[in-house]
Amino acid sequence: MRKRLILILILALNVTLLAQRTRLRPGTNMFSPQQDVEMGREVAKEAEQELVLIKNNDANAYISALGQQIVAKSPNENKFPFTFKIVDDKSINAFALPGGPIYVHRGAIEAADNEAQLAGVIGHEVGHVILRHGTNQVTKAQYAQAPLAILGGLLGNSNMGALVTQLGGFAAGSILLKYSRDAETQSDLMGTQILYDMTYDPRAMAQFFDKLAKEHKGSKAEQFFSNHPIPENRIGNVNDEIRKLGGSPANPRLDSPDFQEVKRIMLSLPEPPKPNPKPASGGGDNKGAAAPPAPSTRFIDLAAGGIRLKHPENWKPMVNGTNVTLAPDRGMDSKGNLAYGLIIDVFKPQRARNLNEANNQFLSDLSKNNPSMKAVRSPAQARIDGQNALVTELSNASPVGGQETDIVVTVLRPNGDLLYFVQVAPTNQFAQYQSTFRNVMNSISLR
Repeated sequence: MRKRLILILILALNVTLLAQRTRLRPGTNMFSPQQDVEMGREVAKEAEQELVLIKNNDANAYISALGQQIVAKSPNENKFPFTFKIVDDKSINAFALPGGPIYVHRGAIEAADNEAQLAGVIGHEVGHVILRHGTNQVTKAQYAQAPLAILGGLLGNSNMGALVTQLGGFAAGSILLKYSRDAETQSDLMGTQILYDMTYDPRAMAQFFDKLAKEHKGSKAEQFFSNHPIPENRIGNVNDEIRKLGGSPANPRLDSPDFQEVKRIMLSLPEPPKPNPKPASGGGDNKGAAAPPAPSTRFIDLAAGGIRLKHPENWKPMVNGTNVTLAPDRGMDSKGNLAYGLIIDVFKPQRARNLNEANNQFLSDLSKNNPSMKAVRSPAQARIDGQNALVTELSNASPVGGQETDIVVTVLRPNGDLLYFVQVAPTNQFAQYQSTFRNVMNSISLR
């Protein structure tokens, strides 16, 4: 009788802990889960034409087995068919496509100290799939911008190949691989829950990301953070979730001989092959890639991020929470870095008393994350929709080669946030875009 009572109490405690964990639900989505799967398969075909995959049987068996163990402990209610592959790339990165394909760069395995950290990275990506963040981003872009209404017809015909082409596919990195900070926080929490249920140390994931931010800024981790914007108070969010789960396990798992063997294999492999250069199709500093089409003279409306503006109809909007990117076809490099277009977002200054102080903090933050960035002209006063603004000209290395010009315009909002606009184009082509940028900025409504 006493043993039975103890068992009942243990079961009740487990139910209580499950009830306390943060409930995570996918956001609004115009796609069905099956369409997530179809889209992921189409994009994966494109991705694997560009990526070089590791062909070591032991490493592939390990990453697949670890991934499926993680999926088994996840709330995979839609039964997404997950697959796990290793990319022969030493940059520290991992990414998930809708419906289940997950790719882990060998650099992430080499950088992890133990299996718990690697499991955290994979659990985080599994969270993106289960919470359907990729197609949620497409849905938000559809609601924000009329030209993407073409997606409705493509969806109705289940023409996923045509839809992927419309979105820019894998090469653009575009909407599918650009998450908001809220999405990153959700995936952090789901990854924490999965690690806890697998008896790993649930702090390992956030510790790994924090380690990358501190030790690898401006190096091979740069791609990871460009694709995964850092949520505010990431470590604190994870620790809060661990408390909801009942605290860290007494003797959590951290490592395994299998992980260390696979890490050894990765480190022993030759340097990854360099990508084949694309045939030249133009001059200048664009590394042989074709330049984007000229900005359309026909402007269309956009309402996003709490503002309204007009932009060329052939520039696609990508909306991630407060972040809005406007770019033409071929306006980004293969990793999703903007080379032509406009970025809009919000910066939260620390105890700034006025626009000058907030602007200085923002420019300092930009320079820390962009070692090649230099000031060309000091901030000058301007007006945006009747409000005081500052304009600063910067120079930076362009992702398509050579130098780019960045015109940064900042406005201090009543709540203390700094709204910023960054106009981007290669320096030797910037004059061709000046009138377009001027027309966009003149159209802005902040009310």
